[in-house]
Amino acid sequence: MKPEYRRKNKIMEQKLLLSQLATDTLKGLSSNRKYLLSKYFYDDQGSRIFQDIMNMPEYYLTDCEHEIFSFQKEEITGAICDDFLGFNLVELGSGDGMKTKILLKHLVEKSIHFQYMPVDISAKANNELVESLKSEIPDLQVEAKIGDYFRKLKDLNGHASIPKIILFLGSNIGNFSDSETEAFLHQLSAYTNSGDKVLIGFDLKKSPKTIMDAYNDPHGHTRRFNLNHLVRLNRELDSDFNVGQFEQHTVYDPKTGDVKSYLVSKSEQKVHIGALEQDFHFRQWETIFMERSRKFDLPTIEKLAEKS
Repeated sequence: MKPEYRRKNKIMEQKLLLSQLATDTLKGLSSNRKYLLSKYFYDDQGSRIFQDIMNMPEYYLTDCEHEIFSFQKEEITGAICDDFLGFNLVELGSGDGMKTKILLKHLVEKSIHFQYMPVDISAKANNELVESLKSEIPDLQVEAKIGDYFRKLKDLNGHASIPKIILFLGSNIGNFSDSETEAFLHQLSAYTNSGDKVLIGFDLKKSPKTIMDAYNDPHGHTRRFNLNHLVRLNRELDSDFNVGQFEQHTVYDPKTGDVKSYLVSKSEQKVHIGALEQDFHFRQWETIFMERSRKFDLPTIEKLAEKS
């Protein structure tokens, strides 16, 4: 593809993403119970803040997955490669690829024929990942994909002759509601072919204190992460959110396994969103639901697998 065509395609993708951001923001803030979609956390700045979150000692998820890949890489390799001569390893929401690099290095050392395809909504995160892989695993074949998971999976599904191994890590599946989880898994099924495989990271229920320490951290990273969503709306949708007039609040329900994050309006206020040409009214202490991070038990995971 010629460079000028690649630039045009990138601009079109950016316009489509902005249009979807505006549509989703309008729907969320017009709801009786206001909400914003967590997938828009991950602009370049949001991705940087999330790296800070993952590096916190309280954020156990990173260490857990790192440990699994470190000690189970041989078993994982056997499970995904036992009957393949070659495959595409597609990671949805690749981020910095820190834990995935353990598996990638192992596969390369085993001389297994595959191509790694990190898919991320953040161009900056993906570009930095590709650069780090060039120096750390120079023999690795990499083809980064920037954009929405399922748009990219749909494109890849046209190459039915090349098997896919799809990774969805970081317990990102916990961000979905029950209906969204089922829809996600069914979409995943629709964009796979017979013989493709999926590896998903589920965070299991554990001590409520451990969970709250990870999601309501004393360093303020989670607060910055949530408020950055408003900063992004100010920048990309010409909004005038006064970020200082919102505070972050997190709750955990050990029965359902739901961790829920909110932004709370500290005063009665009006926010104008230029791209929507619309004002939104906030009552004092009114909430914006920002994110769900669900914790699972094994029977629930098994039921999800059966349904999908």
